[in-house]
Amino acid sequence: MQTIVITGANRGIGLALTHQFLQAGHHVVACCRQPSTAVELLASAGSLEIAQLDVGDAHSVQLFCQQLGTRAVNVLINNAGVMGGDHQGIHDMDYQAWMHTFEINTLAPFRLTTALIPNLKRADRPRVLTISSQMGAFGLEMGTGRYAYRTSKSAVSKVMQVLAQELAPDNIIVCPLHPGWVRTDMGGASAEISAEESASGLFKLIDNLTMTESGRFWSWDGREHIW
Repeated sequence: MQTIVITGANRGIGLALTHQFLQAGHHVVACCRQPSTAVELLASAGSLEIAQLDVGDAHSVQLFCQQLGTRAVNVLINNAGVMGGDHQGIHDMDYQAWMHTFEINTLAPFRLTTALIPNLKRADRPRVLTISSQMGAFGLEMGTGRYAYRTSKSAVSKVMQVLAQELAPDNIIVCPLHPGWVRTDMGGASAEISAEESASGLFKLIDNLTMTESGRFWSWDGREHIW
């Protein structure tokens, strides 16, 4: 049984990934800001441990790491994220919200990953996956607006690429992932795939990753994604 840590596990892709790993017989440490209100998560069956974690709060991360102790972590999935609010255009930018978006989408995955390096080193084939987005890819034209969200995802993809190189001597696999355009609160009702479809593809991808794939940008369906 492997130990899987998933942030933002109370809904959407995080919840669907939690179910995938539980069904496969793994122990999941499902993290969210308010566990008492995570009704669907609380009703999940399997080897589940629900932990309170606000990824944007350094003290909360410290307490979470203390809770984990010296346990090995086989897979860390940095899934928690925010869209950044409605005011992200050239005429109505909310700069405070932009900074908050970077705090959650870019800084938080780095903070948690580096805090859990000792736990990852204790595991067999440790993997760190961060949910990024093709909206942050430089090689694609994905429309306009959403500056906060796009730039935070561009930045976190680069963070993971650099971390992959730095953690390679420890045989820790690190990859940013594009989950697809998913029907969630963030993706909207008109998105292309369900959270379950995305999670199923991501699960297969994560399960098969090796050091050869580390430091590369992957899509939910197993294809390598353009940066």
